[in-house]
Amino acid sequence: MNFVFDQIKNFNKPYIIAEIGANHNGDLNLAKQLIDQAAAAGADCAKFQSWTKNSIFAKQVYEENYFLADDYRERDDYTLEEIVEEFSLGKEEFIELKKYCDEKGIDFGCTPFSKEEVDFLIDELKLPFIKIASMDLNNLPFLEYLASKQVPLILATGLSQMSEIDEAIRTIEKFHSNIILLHCVSNYPPLDEHVNLRNITMLQDYFKPYSVGFSDHTIGVEIPLASVSLGAAVIEKHFTLDKDMFGWDHKVSANYNDLVQIVQGSKRIVEALGSYRRKLTKFDEEKIPAFRRSIVAAKEIPQGKVIELNDLDFKRPGTGIQPKYINFVIGKRAKKTIQFDKVIDFKDF
Repeated sequence: MNFVFDQIKNFNKPYIIAEIGANHNGDLNLAKQLIDQAAAAGADCAKFQSWTKNSIFAKQVYEENYFLADDYRERDDYTLEEIVEEFSLGKEEFIELKKYCDEKGIDFGCTPFSKEEVDFLIDELKLPFIKIASMDLNNLPFLEYLASKQVPLILATGLSQMSEIDEAIRTIEKFHSNIILLHCVSNYPPLDEHVNLRNITMLQDYFKPYSVGFSDHTIGVEIPLASVSLGAAVIEKHFTLDKDMFGWDHKVSANYNDLVQIVQGSKRIVEALGSYRRKLTKFDEEKIPAFRRSIVAAKEIPQGKVIELNDLDFKRPGTGIQPKYINFVIGKRAKKTIQFDKVIDFKDF
């Protein structure tokens, strides 16, 4: 199991969630292919969404037939109700996918949209955490029910004011404090100027000691990788096999190559961030003699001469007297003739 709540912290290697969501298009075999590719890319978790046509939309939405397609075109070849029903997965399918994830060594994650789904995911599938969608951040009765299950919660903060985020956290804290926040912009995709990655730092500061991650809906890998430099503890990125595939989120999703870049790039960035404290490495210390300069004779200095500024120069290697001590050398008398370009030693005067 990759999910260990206490190890998911700001500025640690981020926990990478491949958000499959509905990109399986209701096809169990496609869902398994996505798991295969997410695991091969190095993601920590393959995450799904558990909903039915009765748990996600009210009748009014189906009557209006507004389809949240990732191509943003009106469609007349099917109804919203038909596609929601087609793209949903049942309990038996989730049991099979959870087992498949276990075999592949990748966590199975899921976002529920009803109490019945919460009971199934936690009580039957024994998931190590639950991801809460942004649309449920202000659904306080649902948050209370989730929190009462005593499992860690990853809470997306899209669409929310600070007061609403605070209220959601206080609601969960009635039961426990195992919370990870995700900065999230719920546009698919958002304009770069709307991403506001600095909100990660703000949430870290305002909601200490909770860890903060990033749920990304941008195109490409640059923005999620940038979030790592701000300490993102989790990166959630939609994942697909084909960005041109029919469905809701494929166009804003990462493919295999993108996910590999996010996984590997995150590791490099965390390693490169290193320590806040200034500390020379062993390699730095070894290079100092070769890279720094010493005080050398700019010309031949006769024995007995009082050394002047124009008698001196500064050159590599740094094995002699450091240039900052030049005023200590000036005014001293040469014990013997100092040859041109010689690295000056304290014994020379």
